[in-house]
Order: sequence, then C-alpha cells, then structure tokens
Amino acid sequence: MKHLLFLVMVNGGILGGGSSVNAQKKVNLERNKQQANQNISIKFIDGFNQKTDSASNTIAILNKNNKLNSISNNTTAFLKGNYLNNIENCTSIQFKYAMILNREVESINNFELFNFINQWWSTRYRFGGSDENGIDCSSFTEKLLANVYGTSVPRTSKEQFLSCKKVASKELVEGDLVFFNTSSSRRRRKGISHVGLYLGNNYFVHSSVSEGVTINSLNDEYYRKKFISGGRIPFNK
Repeated sequence: MKHLLFLVMVNGGILGGGSSVNAQKKVNLERNKQQANQNISIKFIDGFNQKTDSASNTIAILNKNNKLNSISNNTTAFLKGNYLNNIENCTSIQFKYAMILNREVESINNFELFNFINQWWSTRYRFGGSDENGIDCSSFTEKLLANVYGTSVPRTSKEQFLSCKKVASKELVEGDLVFFNTSSSRRRRKGISHVGLYLGNNYFVHSSVSEGVTINSLNDEYYRKKFISGGRIPFNK
C-alpha cells in the first residue's frame, strides 16, 4: 500500500480531496506556491524532490489523521536510487512532520517529541487551560518539556523567559524556547506574551490563539516581527 501511495505521487495522481484547511496549512500552501513560481525544487527527503514550474500548483496537504489529502496532477517527481525502501520504512509521524518542516524523513528521529506534538495537534487554545479541552502557550511548553525532556519550567511565558539563557535566532537548536510579544498594548509592547518550542529549520511548535496547537515558521512575517528572543533551558546546554 505504501508503494502504491508513492507511485501515485510519482505519477502526479490525486489522493482524497475536499477537507478543510486551517490557517497554518494555508501558510504552508502559500509557501509552496511561492517556491513553485520561483522554479525551485522542493526537497522533503533525501533523494526525493517535487519539481514544479510556474504553470504548476504543487499541493501537499496533511490532515490531523496523518493522511495525504491531495497532490496536484502538474507535479513531476524525481526519485534517485532506491529511496522507496526508505519511504516504506518511515512511520506516518515521520512522514507527516518531514512534510510540514520541509526536512528529510530520516531527520525526524526524536520520536518522543513528535509523538507528543501529534497527540496535542489542533487542540484549541484556551487562556489558563492545561488539558485536552484547551491549553495555552506556556502550559503547552511546560508539559512538553516535562514529558519529553524530563525538565520542569515555571508556568507562565514571562517566568519561562526569565529562567532561560538567552540565545539569538541564528543559534537556536531543537528544544530551545522561542519568545514573542504578541500584545497590541503599548504598555506591554516590550514584555513577553507568547512562547513556543523550536524544532529546527526555523520552525516552532506552540499553542496559537487562533489555531490551537500547530507549527509555524519564524520566517512568517507575523512571527518575525513579534519575535523577542530564544531561550535555552539547563537540559539543553
């Protein structure tokens, strides 16, 4: 079945369809469109590229159940060597997050981390929340660090910021925290109001007010403008 899935991908077939796409998926889709317009080959795993031209509209959408919903029929895929075996051996979690993070499948090897993210994926944001009925940003990072890294941090984003060694965006590594000021109030413009956890390749996971638990890029205009600093907690020295 896995071979069939990827053979369909190679031939530009269409899988599934019609499911709704949340705001983050729209960001990913728009990013892919921009890359297509620049005639850039999009690399998701070693030896596997999706090459598009300006007339193509490359679409790769993953839903909450890890299913690949659709791929445009204008996509030309190139396989170098016997990489189907690597694809077949990867887990659905690896494939899902390799696609989202634009990384090679083999690099998604912190299974505890990505399983945790997947368990909470799309859980709605709720200020002060800390369970599956709704969770805020600092409770999410607190739980993630405790469950995946066995490290305890303070409850609020401001306290987490104060407990970290500050690092620049270029020095971030997986497991670092990323802090933002998303407040529109002038009095709170210099404070910390949001936190997420860095995953690599400029992506971070967080509980977003509008999207719930999701993944965004530090290169997205909104977060680039709101970014304050990275933070490294003791376990990650």
